[in-house]
Amino acid sequence: MMSAPILRASCACGQVALEAQGAPMFAAVCYCDDCQAAGHEIEALAGAPPVLDADAGTPLVMFRKDRLAVVRGQDRLEPRKLKPGSATSRHVASCCNSAMYLGFDDARHWIDVFRGRIEGAAPPVQARICTRSRPAGIPIADDAPAYERYPLAMMVQLLRSRVAMLFGS
Repeated sequence: MMSAPILRASCACGQVALEAQGAPMFAAVCYCDDCQAAGHEIEALAGAPPVLDADAGTPLVMFRKDRLAVVRGQDRLEPRKLKPGSATSRHVASCCNSAMYLGFDDARHWIDVFRGRIEGAAPPVQARICTRSRPAGIPIADDAPAYERYPLAMMVQLLRSRVAMLFGS
């Protein structure tokens, strides 16, 4: 019996590390207003590595919450919210200001790992989402289909993973 693949992610200086077991749920680049604002805010931190792509998108790889673990540097992760009371937190490694993952305080069952933090070959981008919010005049990469909102394939995968979690698989 083969074990599930493990994807590893680490901050720029290596003091914080994540491991995700199994295949990712989906890989997307998000252009929503919040991802763009948070990307600019994090990139403005001293020495922070890039968060946004050249076309202002935020590359993310989605994993089930129960399959992602912080294996080193938990004490260095700082949640950052764009607005008080927001259910969304972007967790940044305080040692080198690397954006590590985006998590939710509500019932959402997934975590988005910032693609730039993944060690080795990252999963290919499957979709570019929320493109209605991207800046005008900047060409969008054509490596994956682009959607103004969320593609059906992504929504189906989210539903499938939720059902699998409920049934313990």
